[in-house]
Amino acid sequence: MKITLKDGSVMEFDKAVTVAEVAGQISEGLLRNAVCGSVDGQLVDLSYTIDKDAELQIITLKDKEGLQVYRHTTSHVLAQAVKNIFPTSKLAIGPTIENGFYYDIEFKTPITQQDLIKIENEMKDIIKSDLPIERLVYGKKDAVKIFKDFSEPYKVELINDLPVGSEISCYKQGDFMDLCRGPHLPSTGKIKAFKLTSVTGAYWRGDEKNKMLTRIYGTAFAKKSELDEHLEALEEAKKRDHNKLGRELGIFLTEEVVGQGLPILAPKGAKIMQILSRFVEDEEEKRGFMITKTPYMAKNDLYRISGHWDHYRDKMFIIGDENSPEALALRPMTCPFQYQIYKNGLKSYRDLPCRYSETATLFRKEASGEMHGLIRVRQFTLSDGHIVCTPEQIEEEFKRCLELSYYFLDCLGMRDDVTFRFSKRGNANKSKYIDNDKAWNETEALMKKILDAIGINYVEADDEAAFYGPKLDVQIKNVYGKEDTLITIQLDFAAAHSFEMTYVDENGTKQYPFVIHRSSIGCYERTLALLIEKYAGAFPFWICPVQVKVMSLTERTADYAMQIVEELKKNGLRAEVDNRNEKIGYKIREAQLEKVPYMFIVGDKEKEENKISVRSRKDGDLGVMGIEEIISKLVQEDRSKKA
Repeated sequence: MKITLKDGSVMEFDKAVTVAEVAGQISEGLLRNAVCGSVDGQLVDLSYTIDKDAELQIITLKDKEGLQVYRHTTSHVLAQAVKNIFPTSKLAIGPTIENGFYYDIEFKTPITQQDLIKIENEMKDIIKSDLPIERLVYGKKDAVKIFKDFSEPYKVELINDLPVGSEISCYKQGDFMDLCRGPHLPSTGKIKAFKLTSVTGAYWRGDEKNKMLTRIYGTAFAKKSELDEHLEALEEAKKRDHNKLGRELGIFLTEEVVGQGLPILAPKGAKIMQILSRFVEDEEEKRGFMITKTPYMAKNDLYRISGHWDHYRDKMFIIGDENSPEALALRPMTCPFQYQIYKNGLKSYRDLPCRYSETATLFRKEASGEMHGLIRVRQFTLSDGHIVCTPEQIEEEFKRCLELSYYFLDCLGMRDDVTFRFSKRGNANKSKYIDNDKAWNETEALMKKILDAIGINYVEADDEAAFYGPKLDVQIKNVYGKEDTLITIQLDFAAAHSFEMTYVDENGTKQYPFVIHRSSIGCYERTLALLIEKYAGAFPFWICPVQVKVMSLTERTADYAMQIVEELKKNGLRAEVDNRNEKIGYKIREAQLEKVPYMFIVGDKEKEENKISVRSRKDGDLGVMGIEEIISKLVQEDRSKKA
């Protein structure tokens, strides 16, 4: 029997061997550090027996896959500890996530953050016991019986969803057994450093119609020093969390009486939104986009033509009986509306490309468990746009869309924070997408060609496309490492045919154009959330809701302070006056907490000399300046749009 290692070398054995035995022959140090193996691309336990020619890779904690196995084993220790302390609890799922793991559990009585300490102590005892971890395999019928006997209804449901004849793998440590695909560490004692970080709620299978479970988050690292470093970063993330900071700074709020996923922008947040949207609209107009204003809702007939009714209905808010001829739905996007504008009059190839844009309020029915602050909401504002073009214009228009997004990212200081994902259909869930293999293959090949020509460093992801075509997703992470799409550029091979959009080519023949869907700065609410977190509320000067706070030292200079504010406003700067009867130190500290970029301090001397004392959020005291001098400086800074 021959085993090929990842480096191409071949080892020969005269009998079946385990992954651990192979690892041991490579290096004793490697065996000690090995977590599991990858046999023919499938992760397996060290105890896995290789009984045929195979390609083997030894996985250690230095590998991403090894750390996932380590953390997943820790999630099983968490589940065992919970069952020891709360025997009536019911286990759901406990996967790994980026930087950690979680376990969803049903408790008879809700637990709190304080209960995590008890669970952690129990986990430490289980780890100290160094329980061997054993993989067991059952038939579907036997597995259902076992977990029914354990009174684990969620496990039984998961098993019943598997195909008939499936082999069900479980992992046993001491007297605890859990349903799991694996692999796992050889024993619980291999876990060296872990921490339970938070407790929250989550619907079973992410469906708000199902029972609300308790989700316990945790993390684990190979070394305590790595755990300490991560926890320190987590504390910093909590300070920057837009949910916390955005409320403290008076940018937005949420109220239960209004509804989940429906944030209210306070004056400061609304001002930032206005600044951004005006900037985006003006820049888009410079680049050939025509602004539109379309309805917030439409008859379901429109969405049937577009394909949203068949492929996107679960995400739409429907008003009234959906089978009624008068049924309406709130719009999840503007594309079907803008297509009506295109169709209003015959188009020649000379009219193309037609570029439409809109600062659009959109509505999507996000699950309760998915919503988060301003990042994922049910009503949001999108820099939406659609380009109708000839096939020959696709590549150039795609590049222009990307260049526009690059420009906005540069102005916000976020260019280095994003990554790129080429989102394709794949073969796993074809029913979600328009059924046209030829069009999918051609359009995905076209997008790959464009991306490679541009030279973007991207990853490919199956089952992430739009239902009508592939897309380039500009991805970004929040302070906790959770990744979301910020900006997207999508190719649509179906819309023109569905809506009978045509143009007359140079030969006088009617042709179907191509459609590019794009967002230039993305969802404004999500962008605002990420800006709060990136800058900890200390925004770049040009997007600050209040750029200057003018403070009077005494009542005698209150009128002078107000005159300066008016002069600043005349020059397009956003300023407020603080004429309260408070000590100047108190006023300065308050302005700093509000993250105001500049503070102008005026007393009798400044009034007499027609000057102001200037203090910067970033650089501290800048000394005394003339009014015209400092206003000229700030106007330049505002116009530069620098992050």
